[in-house]
Amino acid sequence: MHVNTPWDMKVNRRILEMEYAVRGPIPQRAAELKQQGRRIIPCNLGNPQALGQQPISFYREVLSLVEHPVRIERERRLKTLFDRHALDGLEKDDFHSDYVLDLSERYLERMETGMGAYSDSSGPQFIREAVAGYIDRRDGADDVRLPRSDPGQVFITNGASEAVRYVIDLLIDDDSDGIMIPIPQYPLYSAAIRRCGGAQVDYYLDEKSGWAMDRDLLESALEGARERGVAVKAIVVINPGNPTGAVLDEETVGEVIAFAGENGLAIIADEVYQENVYDADAEFVSFARVLGQSDVPLFSVHSTSKGFYGECGHRGGYLEIRNAPRVGSTGLSFTDLVLKQASVNICSNTVGQLMMYLLVSPPPENAEPYRRFTIERRKILEDLHGKAAMIRAGFDHMDGVSCFGRTGAMYLFPRLDRLPDGKNDFDYCMGLLEETGLVTVNGAGFGQMPGTSHLRIAFLPPRDVIEEVLPMWIEFHNAYVN
Repeated sequence: MHVNTPWDMKVNRRILEMEYAVRGPIPQRAAELKQQGRRIIPCNLGNPQALGQQPISFYREVLSLVEHPVRIERERRLKTLFDRHALDGLEKDDFHSDYVLDLSERYLERMETGMGAYSDSSGPQFIREAVAGYIDRRDGADDVRLPRSDPGQVFITNGASEAVRYVIDLLIDDDSDGIMIPIPQYPLYSAAIRRCGGAQVDYYLDEKSGWAMDRDLLESALEGARERGVAVKAIVVINPGNPTGAVLDEETVGEVIAFAGENGLAIIADEVYQENVYDADAEFVSFARVLGQSDVPLFSVHSTSKGFYGECGHRGGYLEIRNAPRVGSTGLSFTDLVLKQASVNICSNTVGQLMMYLLVSPPPENAEPYRRFTIERRKILEDLHGKAAMIRAGFDHMDGVSCFGRTGAMYLFPRLDRLPDGKNDFDYCMGLLEETGLVTVNGAGFGQMPGTSHLRIAFLPPRDVIEEVLPMWIEFHNAYVN
């Protein structure tokens, strides 16, 4: 509610100028329509549980016990009684497995002060060790000659967004400092750079080649920035891509590392969708794995929000640093200053810390929860792939719509080639909302090649909702463009 006030206050212009399209005017209009009683289908955010995705049982079982630990011992006593005598009204499935009870108890012992207290600013040591072990297993560091992940270079954060802000806040000192970001990009990056007062250096992805990275385009973007007096500090890579869904192969990852090394750039690797690779001929390859013995600074982030986990509201994430740069003649490293930032924030939330620990510590094959965990994981990822395929097939019935590249992450980014004169992709997405209740984000909110129009849709609604709304979208589209 707007409140009239006599104050006329000058505010931080950088925050005033920030834009974040995924919660911009189109979602705001959707909220108004919802208040009016309209049915709204929010596909503007990668927010799976808001659209009906069920939480992974294993995660929530541990969370429920860790947050209310008196239940652990109480349940052990009940299980003992149940094993000796049948208890009326109870069945074996009513109890948590011994594995879940033991894990919950052990977790609390290692937390020492419980879930309601502050932890170490960088995150509890045992969780950072678990993250490092997960990275080593993922990248095959046990089997090949790769540097091991160092728990001392790992920070547990409030989602990947906080990790990204830690890095960008440190890299940008004034308006001549710049960071290269892919276009299209996730608007977290443009907003974070704007908030710090830095220079956004765009590099375009090659849409018709499946949103591939092109070395010539990288060189051109860097050269143009330097000619404008911008000191480019780092390059952001989102893999799998958001909003494009593109999946980078090992050769491309190596080319980016070589480009960064030759030009004195750090790499910010946004890898929060590493589980969301669906095509049989595609594979996620981490920057840490390909980096090997290279001395290029690397900042990798991951999150419990995406993948098959969908725990967006619990805000768990990590930042891993490799080859931390030195900070002038201070004797400090980049890691020291990230710790300073984390210390100002005191610590990340403890539920997010738990979720990150569970993400990197799935139940082993010989544990009771393993079978159910595996089934739930497979079902979520198969459902996502199936829903993406359904929407992509719908594009074939829309005049002048193209969708390039593999299917990755949680999004499709189709190109709209036949908009009416005087209309842009914002007008299209707003019209689509008004007509069908479908909330998408226009391509301009992510950046796009001049002269092109796109939209981003998260393929998260239940299958029956997509089956219902897709024909409405096709009908709206063909009437709109014709």
